[in-house]
Amino acid sequence: MTDLFLAQLEAEAGRTRRALERIPEGCEDWKPHERSMPFGRLATLVAQMPSWLAMVIHRDDLDLNPPGGSNVNQRTLRTAAELVQALDEGAADARKALASTTDEHLMKPWRLLVAGRVVSEEPRHVVLRDLFAHLAHHRGQLTVYLRLNNVPVPAIYGPSADEAKFA
Repeated sequence: MTDLFLAQLEAEAGRTRRALERIPEGCEDWKPHERSMPFGRLATLVAQMPSWLAMVIHRDDLDLNPPGGSNVNQRTLRTAAELVQALDEGAADARKALASTTDEHLMKPWRLLVAGRVVSEEPRHVVLRDLFAHLAHHRGQLTVYLRLNNVPVPAIYGPSADEAKFA
């Protein structure tokens, strides 16, 4: 499983990098609709998601609303360079974690909690699989934000209206 996840990480990191490199400065608070996530928050989320792979491998759970408040860094990354750096660092940590784990460990459960209450418990390999789908989902949202801000959309899985090449 680790070889498969490493290969997927390499492919998805490159695709994600192409989108993050195009994030315009000064749009952190822009959002397409009042109920949408602000551009800066979405870009930061996408950039940091690969780091979650290492967390799932190294930790047994994550509480989204722990007693005493969150200890997760909520700082918005403001430039394309900061976003790409966060992506690269998270992907490097994920590579190390995947290289050091076993299929047996990936079969062990991982839990997501909210205020101490378990809201999800799945084998780690299922959580990792779902993380890649979650990344693709939010990266897709990000490309819509790029389009709505007149930024050329990169080829991700295939050509875009702005790039005729296959990714």
